[in-house]
Amino acid sequence: MTQEMTPGSPRFSLATVVVDCPDAQVLARFYQRLLRWEVKFSEPDWVLLRPPEGGTGLSFQSEPGYQPPVWPEKPEEQQKMLHLDIRVDDLDEAEAYAVGLGARRAEIQPQDDVRVFFDPAGHPFCLFLH
Repeated sequence: MTQEMTPGSPRFSLATVVVDCPDAQVLARFYQRLLRWEVKFSEPDWVLLRPPEGGTGLSFQSEPGYQPPVWPEKPEEQQKMLHLDIRVDDLDEAEAYAVGLGARRAEIQPQDDVRVFFDPAGHPFCLFLH
């Protein structure tokens, strides 16, 4: 579904997705190495990463009260707000690389061509074949 631009209406474009975590610097380093993205802006509690070819980035924001989500979801537990899907060429190689950077493989794996992991702050993310 496309929405028509109305004359005089503001233009919107997604610049970044912000990920809350206990330590922005630590989590940004994990994703910088995993995705091979560039740090575009950094301060103690905020880091912005962008892909080298440009496009929407990921930002990491330190939140003192951050609670990692539980996955799979359980009633009365902290729910995930979103998760990242990351396309890879080889699941086994990608898994070894991600785990070597500090990711943890989830006990429950819902599909053969998708693998669920937790980043160092506990956010779930999926690696999947293209």
